[in-house]
Amino acid sequence: MPRLTESDLEQHVLNLLEEAGHNGAHGEEFEPESDGERESYHGTFLVRRLKAAVQRLNPKAPPDAVDSAVNALRDGVLHELIQENRRLHRLMVDGVPVSYECDGETIHDRLRLVDWSNAENDWLAVNQFTVVGSSNRRPDIVIFLNGLPLVVIELKAPESANADIRSAYNQLQTYKRDIPALFHSNLLCVASDGFSARFGTISADFDRFMTWRTVDGENLVSPKSELAVETLLKGLLRPDVLCEMLRAFTVFENDGLNVIKKAAGYHQFHAAQKGLRKIKEAVKTNGKAGVVWHTQGSGKSLLMAFLAGVIVKDPELGNPTILVLTDRNDLDNQLFETFSRCMELFGQKPEQVESVADLRKHLDCQVGGVVFSTIQKFRPEDGDFPLITDRRNLIVFVDEAHRSQYGFGAKIDTDTGKKSYGFAYYVRKGLPNATFVGFTGTPIELVDKNTTEVFGADEDVQGYMSRYSFQDSIRDKATLPLHFEAPNIKLKIDKAAIDEAYKQITDDMSEQDRDDLAKRAAKMAMLVKNPERVRAVVEHIVQHYQTKVEPNGFKAQVVCFDRECCVLYKAVMDELIGPEASAIVMSGAQKDPPVWNVHLRDKDAEENLLDRFRDPADPLKFVIVTSKLLTGFEAPILQAMYLDKPMKDQNLLQAICRVNRTYGQMKTHGLIIDYIGIFDDVARALDFDEKAVQQVVSNIDDLRKALPAQMQKCLAFFPNVDRSVGGFEGLMAAQQCLPNNATRDKFAAE
Repeated sequence: MPRLTESDLEQHVLNLLEEAGHNGAHGEEFEPESDGERESYHGTFLVRRLKAAVQRLNPKAPPDAVDSAVNALRDGVLHELIQENRRLHRLMVDGVPVSYECDGETIHDRLRLVDWSNAENDWLAVNQFTVVGSSNRRPDIVIFLNGLPLVVIELKAPESANADIRSAYNQLQTYKRDIPALFHSNLLCVASDGFSARFGTISADFDRFMTWRTVDGENLVSPKSELAVETLLKGLLRPDVLCEMLRAFTVFENDGLNVIKKAAGYHQFHAAQKGLRKIKEAVKTNGKAGVVWHTQGSGKSLLMAFLAGVIVKDPELGNPTILVLTDRNDLDNQLFETFSRCMELFGQKPEQVESVADLRKHLDCQVGGVVFSTIQKFRPEDGDFPLITDRRNLIVFVDEAHRSQYGFGAKIDTDTGKKSYGFAYYVRKGLPNATFVGFTGTPIELVDKNTTEVFGADEDVQGYMSRYSFQDSIRDKATLPLHFEAPNIKLKIDKAAIDEAYKQITDDMSEQDRDDLAKRAAKMAMLVKNPERVRAVVEHIVQHYQTKVEPNGFKAQVVCFDRECCVLYKAVMDELIGPEASAIVMSGAQKDPPVWNVHLRDKDAEENLLDRFRDPADPLKFVIVTSKLLTGFEAPILQAMYLDKPMKDQNLLQAICRVNRTYGQMKTHGLIIDYIGIFDDVARALDFDEKAVQQVVSNIDDLRKALPAQMQKCLAFFPNVDRSVGGFEGLMAAQQCLPNNATRDKFAAE
């Protein structure tokens, strides 16, 4: 069978792009001397096409205004590539500001660069497009939108030596270094080996390059399927999808260290598109748009921001207002910060409300926008709760607040006969015509069967408008699997005492209330805080971290029983590795001992501390917590959680998923070290879909027991090979036992 060359692969990809709606061309047609399209090989814009498109999309603009707009695009003014890319992105989305004279009057206008309906756009896919920078480079395929290079595709033929998807990614990085001008207007980069294909932005590391697994948003293909390339080309690089990705599904965020450009994954893109359709239907009917379950760490907060952006832009909803409703201050702040970083999606800064009066001011108006509130602000102060607004174009995003959203009926006190109502009653009473969307990072089986009844629609499959499960996320490498270890049994405590104490713990308690309960559970507290046990646990944490986590460049979180435990653990840790290696993150209370004040910080100081934690070069290795940073906290460098606190159900799942974010090649899993026996029975602790949980949380002890048998399967590929022979000779002997691709693939799978 003849070898598949890169030229063959390029032609195949060009054919697929033409089927998807692009015109195809060869780079030779765009040499500077050919037709005036390019002034030199240094230029990356197809200037003639660009000017024609600007004039076509802005028919009233005079030629000098068109020239002015084109020059504003061509004159790169920012030194850093990511900043120049951000500048051009905004011009492409918002238009280029120009001024010109018309009938003696100065006109201030913005000239459109893109037709968002896609009817008037000029799409062109060019292979072997030569660009001269610090070196001469010729990318395999470049997709142009109205003369602007939007997508760069690098291909490696699967039969070529040393050619794989990583080498294609590395080649893209070379282009960025040598011909950065090609990426000033870049939306996406694509790397493919002819079978698998991934895409990412110009700031994405290899582990952040994603697969695109669907053409229509419903039917998925495997990332390893022969259809993977075709699916990405027809599902993502289709002109209408690229328009939407450019307009509403790309953001620039500052992670505290760098500016990062993020593009939606297929699950976020299609969930937002479906969400918009469902919301528009629900506004006209019963106000129940549906439930979105996207698992912890898969970008649910960013999905909410993308959905808010498309809602705000939709003319049918008539300048809607979006209310983001949570039941905890830390969730409210975390989501508010995410939306604030993405405010270019909705054109204005989101607002956090402080009171019911503030709610009314923001919601009972026709200005629109994005508003944040905790559900507790719907508690009536005197008498009955008032109507806030009867607007129909008010969309309420409810995030991880499902328990607060039940109980529409009255509860009657048996002693006084007095009626009381839950928060859900007052929300619906204050916003009678609003449309509600429920978001969760945990399955509704775990939260409450009523979630579908409150938020969902009968036609939703399995009760969800959109579902992106643990397995989906791990398969797509959006998140990592979780492993757990059970240390020496001497460090554990009486589980019967834990269960007895935990029966009294309710999910809506404040951190202070939890501390008070812990103090009442005297037996539990004595067991956990015994000085000998505290020292033994901390010594194990330090030893484990220094031998298994720190050498790979990762950091850790210690989850303690209560705030006093945080202080006790910190003191021992300071003795062992010094005070700079750890920090407590907790809230304070009036009755706290004065010596605890050193561990309290305001919001800005806490964010600075967490930025230090995210910095691999900073000596801060541990954050010690009891309630804070267990939901919403994003730190991909975090790999290990040392868990010494009784938790269950969705609180447990949300907490342990802090460690499942991807971070470079070395981080292959998140790691939970269980000192309190939570994972002795995973299926009981996480009481839903046992098989699903077992695929997400793996016991390292079980993996260790399975390793010898697995090693024997691998060694069986090398019969009669003398393993005492090393070096090149030993390598060649082993390679001869893997004579073809089928055998090599089978060995790799084992």
